[in-house]
Amino acid sequence: MSDNSLIKAAPSLSDASQTKITSMDVAKLAGVSQSAVSRVFTKGASASAKTVEKVQNAAKELGYRPNRIARSLLTGRSYMIGLVVAYLDNYFYPEILERLSHSLQKEGYHVLIFMAAQTAQNVDKVVEEILEYQIDAIVTASVALSSELTTKCENAGIPVLQFNRIQHQSSFASVTTDNHLGGSLIAKHLIDQGYRSFGYIAGCEGASTQRDREAGFRQTLNDYGFDITARAVGNFRTEQSREAALSIVNQSAIPEAVFVANDAMALVVMDVFRFELGLTIPDDIGIVGYDDVPPSRLASYDLTTVSQPAEQMVQQTVLLIMQYMQGKPIQQNEIKLPGQLIIRSSSQKTQHQK
Repeated sequence: MSDNSLIKAAPSLSDASQTKITSMDVAKLAGVSQSAVSRVFTKGASASAKTVEKVQNAAKELGYRPNRIARSLLTGRSYMIGLVVAYLDNYFYPEILERLSHSLQKEGYHVLIFMAAQTAQNVDKVVEEILEYQIDAIVTASVALSSELTTKCENAGIPVLQFNRIQHQSSFASVTTDNHLGGSLIAKHLIDQGYRSFGYIAGCEGASTQRDREAGFRQTLNDYGFDITARAVGNFRTEQSREAALSIVNQSAIPEAVFVANDAMALVVMDVFRFELGLTIPDDIGIVGYDDVPPSRLASYDLTTVSQPAEQMVQQTVLLIMQYMQGKPIQQNEIKLPGQLIIRSSSQKTQHQK
């Protein structure tokens, strides 16, 4: 066979395009209108059981798959949600991403995940890119948007929902744990255990979770006549958490108990205290974290913490997104769910210590 005959035998682009199955082909085979086919493959649209059966059988026979991009041009909806996350070294967020993705998929939406460093410039750059994908909504987890970008999202009609953060914008909705209450519960627990001097290792100073947890902790200490005697900043980061742990014990007096703003940092702090400084937990120093991530439950840590109701937080987030998509008014812009204090051995003094 010559080279020329090989070239003639190859299918042309026009031939390939003729084999593409369209919704019109499905409609003809099913004996329904093209709009009926569209309704069958559009979540929430109405179609009779008989029509659904005929269309699905025809689609299966022809090997038809709906074109989401083409549909988005017609409906103005991409059925994609942009999720912006600053970091994943906090064990809390990978679990949340999985739950949120599954819940949104059940509603017919898919999640595009974008990573953004913890600076306003980087976050804004990432969100600018997200807007080019014609997404239907943005969920921010552990990040904040600048006022300029907030206005852009508002003008584009793209709702922004904050997960585990509060940024006080009238057009933003947020879902968080009641972090102030959580900090208060921790202070009350430590006082009840007999601790009388207290340290605090902060997360990112600008984060609402950090501010509220510390405020609740400090206020309750003050109510009982105590205060934070040693403070350091870990910025929710591993290496900085280690430095913060060393800083806490190098201050004027080692506190009897330390509240660390989240579990990911608290686990690092515990290792520093035990393996680098030779301290015993809780005999020499008590430790409490926040989040109740899986490693905190291991016997080697057994960390007292506040459990965030992850499933409820995800459900509320999806509910708000669906309300946005349906054009319903949002009744409550800031949803705060109560967390639960989980008491473990890292903060439990023995009777003779008390």
